[in-house]
Amino acid sequence: MTLDQFRPVANRLLSPFVTAADKVGLTPNSVSVLAVGFAGAAAVAFSFAEPIWYLLGALFVLANGWLDLLDGALAREQNSASASGDLLDHVLDRYADIIILAGLAAGIEQYALGFAAVTGVLMTSYLGTQIQAVGLGRAYGGLLGRADRLALIGFIGVATAVYPAALIFGLNLIGLLLVLFAVVGHLTAFQRFWGAWSDIE
Repeated sequence: MTLDQFRPVANRLLSPFVTAADKVGLTPNSVSVLAVGFAGAAAVAFSFAEPIWYLLGALFVLANGWLDLLDGALAREQNSASASGDLLDHVLDRYADIIILAGLAAGIEQYALGFAAVTGVLMTSYLGTQIQAVGLGRAYGGLLGRADRLALIGFIGVATAVYPAALIFGLNLIGLLLVLFAVVGHLTAFQRFWGAWSDIE
């Protein structure tokens, strides 16, 4: 993970947004729901696979990521952090991941590749929580965290709007991004599994 190390900087930048959200009466849970709404909007935009829609999709993905940071910061500001809120946030994050990747795959009509990317992302997350469930602590190791994935999707969305042509084996930048998520996701899941298995043994 790379971008997660900049979370303290992001938290400072979030301060005026937290204040504004609190003033208009938003709750952390409502922000989480709003975030997944932007994920859905991004998926629809990406599914059209046109330059202007890729740009809009990239903006919606970045909005999803920003709101994902905001809900936690708002919970701390309102002193309302709870197990139920944490559960809702994690569940909606997973749905957001699925929705966004499905939209990317639909846009380039590479559904098998989309499936491989989605399962890679979900297995990475699953292994993290399952390792915690067997008493070894939450596993966060891996090459791409959620913040990294969202940043890459946003960047590649903009890049694809500029250069939509196929590059390798008939895949454009979106297709290559899905390959990356599939490969890195499953490798990270295996890495987490093997590390936990070794610790148990």
